[in-house]
Amino acid sequence: MALSNSYPSLKDAPVFVTGGASGIGEAIVRAFAGQGAKVAFVDIDTARGEALASEITAAGAPPPLFMTCDLRDVEALRRAIEQAREGHGDLAALVNNAANDTRHSLADLTPDYWDDRIAVNLRPMVFAAQAAALQMRRRGGGAIVNFGSISWKTGMGSMVAYTTAKAAVHGLTRSLARDLGPDRIRVNTVTPGWVMTERQLALWVDAAGEREIDARQCLKDRLMPDDIAAMVMFLASADSRLCTAQEFTVDGGWS
Repeated sequence: MALSNSYPSLKDAPVFVTGGASGIGEAIVRAFAGQGAKVAFVDIDTARGEALASEITAAGAPPPLFMTCDLRDVEALRRAIEQAREGHGDLAALVNNAANDTRHSLADLTPDYWDDRIAVNLRPMVFAAQAAALQMRRRGGGAIVNFGSISWKTGMGSMVAYTTAKAAVHGLTRSLARDLGPDRIRVNTVTPGWVMTERQLALWVDAAGEREIDARQCLKDRLMPDDIAAMVMFLASADSRLCTAQEFTVDGGWS
């Protein structure tokens, strides 16, 4: 699905996306590039990140800046955000997309694994926002988009650390929106439903999953990464200038 809306305020805007090499993140990177934004993105998958940046550049869009980064390393994340500033200028938008929803049982959960899941799914959002806000203040404003999930709302089991982290995201959004509002920095949550990414299709979308989608979604079409990217483009653009501290759910009516 190609995005149809154009947001002039995103042209030449420096933006930063976490987890941008595949899935929803890849769709977001492509969408920003299509708007003419100056995209910087990080991912742990070097090969896919470099390939995506090369493909976008070859298509004639502004060349993205890709950096390999394990988001569990906060200092590496801070360096990447600073490198994005050096290459493109102070950030206009930050998209905290990266996450990992690997299933795990309560019985097997250890303190180390719990800490690792929080270090992937929640902690990077806090410190990316902290670093990005410094740049956005110099610009006179900006937008931060944090990614939630309907999984905790629907009572999904078998990944308690992931769902706990995702339940915390909107609390983070609300707090940041209050703290950063005086600097004209908007902070919102995007909450996707079950999106048909390569990972989801390979691991979990089976015949039973298809039946569950049909039973639970009001709209029976399958959610695609571009559906989520479309919401992110709006929230990153000046068109959403008075939208902050809010949760925007894109789930076909599941929740």
